[in-house]
Amino acid sequence: MVNATVFCEDLDHPECVAVHPDGSLWAGGEAGQIYRIAIDGSRIEEVANTGGFILGIAFAPDYSWLAICDLNQKCIWRLNLSDFSLAKFAEGTSTHKFNIPNYAVFDQSGNLYVSESGAFREISGKIFKFNARGDGQIWHPGPFNFANGMAMGPDQKYLYVVCSWLPGVERIKIDPDGTAGGREIYCTLPKTVPDGIAFLGDDLFISCYTPNTIYRVKKDRTTTVFFDDWEGHTLSNPTNIAFRGSNEMFTANLGRWHLTKIDF
Repeated sequence: MVNATVFCEDLDHPECVAVHPDGSLWAGGEAGQIYRIAIDGSRIEEVANTGGFILGIAFAPDYSWLAICDLNQKCIWRLNLSDFSLAKFAEGTSTHKFNIPNYAVFDQSGNLYVSESGAFREISGKIFKFNARGDGQIWHPGPFNFANGMAMGPDQKYLYVVCSWLPGVERIKIDPDGTAGGREIYCTLPKTVPDGIAFLGDDLFISCYTPNTIYRVKKDRTTTVFFDDWEGHTLSNPTNIAFRGSNEMFTANLGRWHLTKIDF
């Protein structure tokens, strides 16, 4: 049985959520806040503030730092978790600067992939790739139809990217030398605006800005509704999702002020 409840409140329209190995939840706000939330949701601490608008966040593989996508500052921040110091990590490349750096995901080697959405109603999205020093390149020029949330495939052989205006999810093969290989549409979700994705095993879960629905896509690409909130209160524009263990999902709700916990 799937059950959704409000996990914690008083966040500033969070778009992102990530889970730390210690069980804490991390999220961002629309005024640059970076929140750390206690394992049971009882305490919320603002550990940093970029002064911007936080989109996606991702922990480095060694959990020494947090990559932060900032819409207003048009950059990726590096938040060192040892002392919560902030530094700009990347603003794009020398020839292509970020416009909407939307989401970040690491591979197991510590390379950082960033989805650049492009512009609204323009098919101009692309994907950047950076090494640990912040040296970057355009990994895939697209164009993607508003590149949004991303997830590394379970076997690290594909990068999955939401294309919100497709609407659906594409995937790009990661060739052995790390370059981008073939690109294909993985699934489509007509009359939705998908935003965030996350894997649990081989199953891909997709959260939508609208409707207030989370979909589950099996390995054979069979798609079903995992959870739907037609009232729009427990789920309210659930833009990003993250798992804690095998039976807890958390969603950020851009339309309200809370994180949602879904037990299943």
